[in-house]
Amino acid sequence: MKKITVELRNPYTCLIECGALAHAGSLVRKYVPEDGMAVMVTTATVRRHWGNPVENSLRQAGVRHQVLEMRDGERYKTMATVEDLAERLVGLGSDRSTVMVALGGGVVGDVTGFAAAVYMRGLDVLQLPTTLMAMIDSAIGGKTGVNLKAGKNLVGVFHQPRAVLIDPLALNSLPEREYRSGLSEAIKYGIIRSRELYAMLERRRQEVRRRDPGCLETMIAECVRMKAEVVAADERESDLRRILNFGHTFGHALESATEYRRFLHGEAVAWGMIAACRLAARLRRLSGEVARAISENILALTQPLPRIAVDAEKIWQNAGSDKKSRGGVLSFVLPREIGQVEVVRGVPEATVRETWQEIIEFSHEHGTE
Repeated sequence: MKKITVELRNPYTCLIECGALAHAGSLVRKYVPEDGMAVMVTTATVRRHWGNPVENSLRQAGVRHQVLEMRDGERYKTMATVEDLAERLVGLGSDRSTVMVALGGGVVGDVTGFAAAVYMRGLDVLQLPTTLMAMIDSAIGGKTGVNLKAGKNLVGVFHQPRAVLIDPLALNSLPEREYRSGLSEAIKYGIIRSRELYAMLERRRQEVRRRDPGCLETMIAECVRMKAEVVAADERESDLRRILNFGHTFGHALESATEYRRFLHGEAVAWGMIAACRLAARLRRLSGEVARAISENILALTQPLPRIAVDAEKIWQNAGSDKKSRGGVLSFVLPREIGQVEVVRGVPEATVRETWQEIIEFSHEHGTE
């Protein structure tokens, strides 16, 4: 078992072990008071695959528990879903001794974390991520929230989990498209912070694509380590943590412009990272050769990606309401070289629009219907 600590005022541990979900009860037991209960939030699909092992483990550990299912998908990451969960928590008699357990991907983790933060002004939450995206990114760091029609993640709070339990075997049941989507976040870490991880993903691309257990454990642990370091240095995203938004300014706008129906989050971020590289090259902050090489590596790990079937103007309109906009000015995380990025503000609008139009056209060459 690998243990990585997020060193905050109230530190917590991310545990990484194959087969860990079957022993989740022993972890949950540590955080549920004797007179309390665990409420596990999941989806019907995840519950079919992993509900029984986790619930059996809770019973064996003597943890009183209930299960709440929510609908799956980014378009259900809403205030309405949080309100529904809160009403059902009341129906279960949940109080401050209740511990919430998020079993699922990023949407389940974000919604459950937000519900835990606001129900009775705060319940403890444990994260049991079952997608690659959640394992290496969204389950760690305490960013919780929901989307509005105006944009992604515009309502939320920082609410750190008490612990994160990561079982790489959960990825065996993940659909291929979901897995590829998560790989975009893995390569993101390489581009923003680690030449070594980037090189490993490039060198062992085929092993990563076929989910080799050794590659997965190494990749997940390295990504979690980097996320933990960044969060510990900047819990509230005031400075360093903003580098984790590489590819997200364009990616979030693309998701919002297509009403969260065409792209998985990682697919939108993949196009967003390619756009950021092209923008950096256009601004002469990154060589064109490196920008092309990064783009090729992103595509090799994440293809096939849906092509962008929306115009640059609509994407621009949605980018304006992104939470990364400050004073009406968008911030872009742009690479200077592999392993190093910078936050850039005040990029001329015309340059941004030209770059996004270029990526739309590029997607029609390299994307799929």
